[in-house]
Amino acid sequence: MNTHKFRKLQVWQRSIQLVTLIYKITSKFPKEEKYGLTDQIRRAAVSICLNIAEGSGSGSDPEFMRFLRMAQRSAYEVIAGLEIVISLKMLDGEMLNPVIGEVDQISAMLSGLIKSLKADS
Repeated sequence: MNTHKFRKLQVWQRSIQLVTLIYKITSKFPKEEKYGLTDQIRRAAVSICLNIAEGSGSGSDPEFMRFLRMAQRSAYEVIAGLEIVISLKMLDGEMLNPVIGEVDQISAMLSGLIKSLKADS
């Protein structure tokens, strides 16, 4: 098992930046969404970086991969939430498409990390 120092992982660093961005974006949502989409999208974004961190201390590569897959599922949840926001016309899709692209990139990075861990096993 390799020791994974999550703070050094670029995917973790980008996920932290994503959380900041998601909080800024969701602060523009209608107030009645505070306990709906706002909360759900924020929690999913936070879950990405928390699962990477938690998994890095799991003690085994298979367990770390399990947490990375959870982080990836949370990324998909963020994308789906933002697509709903666009569909409901709560915010402009032109503004959100780059954010969705960033989440896609984070998801791809997670896939790459999972593949590299499989190769090392």
